[in-house]
Amino acid sequence: MKISGSYTLPLPQHRVYAVMQDPAVLAQAIPGCEGLEKIGEDEYSMKMKMALASLSGAFDGKVRITDQAPPNRFRLVVEGTGRIGFMKGEGVLTLSPSAAADSTDVAYEGDAQIGGTIAAVGQRLIDGTAKMMIKKFFDNLAKVAETAA
Repeated sequence: MKISGSYTLPLPQHRVYAVMQDPAVLAQAIPGCEGLEKIGEDEYSMKMKMALASLSGAFDGKVRITDQAPPNRFRLVVEGTGRIGFMKGEGVLTLSPSAAADSTDVAYEGDAQIGGTIAAVGQRLIDGTAKMMIKKFFDNLAKVAETAA
């Protein structure tokens, strides 16, 4: 499944780049994330809960930040497995100054895969759920970043 879109965050570009590299901020922003723990350079183990329709379950996975070009761009790679299936995704996030003062436009583009029971049962719901989770992520990120500022 292809995913793409954009979101405007009410922070300057250098600040947005910094908070999107901070595991404590990411852990609070990623919907269902129960924690990120550093396991290597720009690599974290992740525990998260995911719910889709009548299915829910825990996932163990990894988050990696690659192809960094501060403060303009980086790639985020996420993968996880659990009793109800697996998820894999990666995307490039491109940051640019927004027309609004002290704001940043974040454009994202990537691919996501979901398999196992969660995909079989919730196939029709996956696209809408992915869009909702991305919007929640950016809404959460904005709140956490403003609080941390």
